[in-house]
Amino acid sequence: MQSLNYRQSLEYIYSFSDYETIHKLHDPASYDLRRVFELMSLLGDPHLKAKTVHIAGTKGKGSVAAMIASVLTASGYKTGLYTSPHLIDIRERFQIDGEMVSEAEFTDIINEIKPSVDAVNRRATYGLLTTFEVMTALCFVFFARHNADFCVVEVGLGGRLDATNIVSPEVCIITPVNLDHTDVLGDTIAKIAAEKAGIIKQAIPVVSAPQVDEAMQVIEEKCLAQHSPLIKVGTDILWQDECSTPEKSRLVIRGRLNNYRLSVPLAGCCQWENAATAIAALEVLTGKGFNISLLSISKGMSEVKWPGRFQLMGRNPLIIIDGAHNVLSARQLKKSLQYHYKQYFSKSDSQPACSTILIFGASADKDVGSMIGELAALFDEIIVTRSQHPRSMKVSLLKEEFLKQGRAVHEAEDVPKAIELARRQAPNNALICITGSLFVAGDAILYFNNG
Repeated sequence: MQSLNYRQSLEYIYSFSDYETIHKLHDPASYDLRRVFELMSLLGDPHLKAKTVHIAGTKGKGSVAAMIASVLTASGYKTGLYTSPHLIDIRERFQIDGEMVSEAEFTDIINEIKPSVDAVNRRATYGLLTTFEVMTALCFVFFARHNADFCVVEVGLGGRLDATNIVSPEVCIITPVNLDHTDVLGDTIAKIAAEKAGIIKQAIPVVSAPQVDEAMQVIEEKCLAQHSPLIKVGTDILWQDECSTPEKSRLVIRGRLNNYRLSVPLAGCCQWENAATAIAALEVLTGKGFNISLLSISKGMSEVKWPGRFQLMGRNPLIIIDGAHNVLSARQLKKSLQYHYKQYFSKSDSQPACSTILIFGASADKDVGSMIGELAALFDEIIVTRSQHPRSMKVSLLKEEFLKQGRAVHEAEDVPKAIELARRQAPNNALICITGSLFVAGDAILYFNNG
């Protein structure tokens, strides 16, 4: 059998049902973990080779995962990181000690797992494998090849039936839960929380970020039923901002084992809570006997990289990229803008007006009305656009949503054209915020990286 090259490997992995690119996701009955276990068995169960940290939630999963992985690497553990979606390159999803898989190894792993994938799909005992399920197999084979000590794994969608929910974790984490993917996960916060809480395993410690009461009740009940200790961020773990800047979060975290004074190169108010959540999980690992020192926590947190989240990309004018893609994220973005750039958003007779421009694009399955409701009134000018992603919402539909809020908009057919339009309109003292989708954020980063 002839080996695939890199381009063919990408075509192969995207040849399956890819629910990241489809507007209407399939019904939950189509998710069947038994086919993922079947595939893993054929591959030698690579998902059981390393210790695992498993993370579900509506927002903040990736940031928490990146923080934990960075600290584990700084502690001397070879650490795999599996996240989704990617901003620019699919290989971003598969990292070891901060380095993403090479094109050559990506291709080699696809060629290695292809016979097993094809065998599972020929039998189709529990349905056909999806793109994300094949990527999940790729990630665990990648980690096993490199003898990773730890793998930090972000749930793709939901939790209970997600392909990643085959792991046997040392600690489970649930970041803030809110309405998202309601066509698959449920139309109430309680239903969605139940899906996220599906990662909770018997007697395995659980860290929960602050939750609305409806979500916390579900998490508490699941922990009680599974005899799983629950650590609550905001109650058991506390944090305090210490003069954070638009480039860096500086905070003190009061944990159950120690106090931590941290400098984290991720900005935005939500990162304080994310950092506290990461520390809570790292303390669980410390309590289990893993060698994670105060020094390695400080070092790892100071070196974390996680682009596209309240990222400052330029000055004169100020340009901020944020991958906020649901109402909770939009609310946090609004809070961060008003905290770090209050001179732009608290205009008065004594304060000279500075121009603010919003570039907004979203995925078609999102509650854009609620997101726009959080952000529209903040900005002087609004430009609607769309990413290259197949699931991006049409510009005309976004325009209608802004008009419902009484705001006129400019239109741009893609993100580069939106940025160029904003720059033509913006004086040097302006602020441009590019948001609404991780895919929009990725297109914007690619634009700036290409000069």
